[in-house]
Amino acid sequence: MESVKLFVGGFPLEIDELELAKLFGPHGDISTIKIVRDKKTRICKGYAFIEMSDRTGAEAAAEALDGADMNGKQLTVKINEETAVKPAYAPKTLSPQRHPVYRKVSRPATEERKKRPRRSL
Repeated sequence: MESVKLFVGGFPLEIDELELAKLFGPHGDISTIKIVRDKKTRICKGYAFIEMSDRTGAEAAAEALDGADMNGKQLTVKINEETAVKPAYAPKTLSPQRHPVYRKVSRPATEERKKRPRRSL
């Protein structure tokens, strides 16, 4: 069983994790709740990520709560489909090394000036 992450937005800024847990709990088992806050002021930015333990509970919560009214604000609940993140330390493919080929290109309609020969020491 894989956990499914939900994006929850549009809720009042004074809400806390417990209230979100009460709201989403009846729809399925919650693994984690992360309310996104400003780093300096710790004030809620108005959205959160909730990880639910199964897809059916996440789909039920998204269907039931998307567009619902909470203290005069309309909730947005979407299933967060994440793409696989490629790790930065992944080894490069084992293809033969190909170096780029550089050619000297002159500007159109300009004469190529002759260069002075180098002085020998």
